[in-house]
Formats: sequence, C-alpha cells, structure tokens
Amino acid sequence: MTESSFIPQNEWESIVRNVPLVSVDLVIEHDGGVLLGKRENDPAKGEWFVPGGRVFKKESRTDAVHRVAKNELGESVVIDDCLGTYEHFYETAAVGGVDSKHYLATGYRCHFERDDPEIVCDEQHGDFRIFRPPFEDLHPYVQQYLDAR
Repeated sequence: MTESSFIPQNEWESIVRNVPLVSVDLVIEHDGGVLLGKRENDPAKGEWFVPGGRVFKKESRTDAVHRVAKNELGESVVIDDCLGTYEHFYETAAVGGVDSKHYLATGYRCHFERDDPEIVCDEQHGDFRIFRPPFEDLHPYVQQYLDAR
C-alpha cells in the first residue's frame, strides 16, 4: 500500500526546501462542531488546526485520511466529502536550515466511525477540542475549510 514514511534527514530538508508537500487535512464534524487540535510543532505551532499529514508515495489521498485519523487521533473516520485542494504557505518549518513550507493540502469533511470516540493526543497536538459556530479567531487556513463545508 505505502512505502516507508521514513526519509533520511538530508533528503527531507531538500524536499521541504524545494517542492510543495502533498497532504490531507481532516475537517472532522462531531457533536455539532469541528474537531481541532492545538499544534505543538511548526508550521502553525500554538494554533488550533485540523488534523492532517502528508501523503506517502503509492498511497491514495483517501488512504492517507484514514491513516492520519488512526495515527493522530487513535480513531477511524468516514469520509463524507472532498472540500478541494488548497495551497498553504508558511514562513516557518520544523526542519533545520529551511525557513518555509508549502503544502498542496486536500481537505476532507469527515465524521468519526464511532459515536463516542476516545481521542488520543499525539506528539503533534497538546489538546483536542470541538469548536462550534460561530467560528471566530481561527487560523485562516482552518477558516477556509469551514467556509467550504
């Protein structure tokens, strides 16, 4: 299904420095709102953001959605809709010697497979919360997804 997610550090630095990263973002609707996680690393460190991650070589975007949900949340999701692909530009990167990141991120509107999920924080998120309308003071890229759903 996928190749190893491990990329040697020097190659990863070159990739982040020179090409956009293909990724998926999960707009998970639950309990009348949307699940957001408090980011612990760059980009968007300290921001409430949708869970997401890069797509591995030979992995479909929808397979990546399911992998990210299991790895970042400990739960399975059902995909309801594709919200489209967006360009995200950041002036920071958690990669030494690289000062920016560029993503081609496809957003997916999802819901949890189980009615009562037990969300587990990973190393990228310090907390998860359900945000309900009216949505205010959220990262502009999160707001784009919320507007699209």
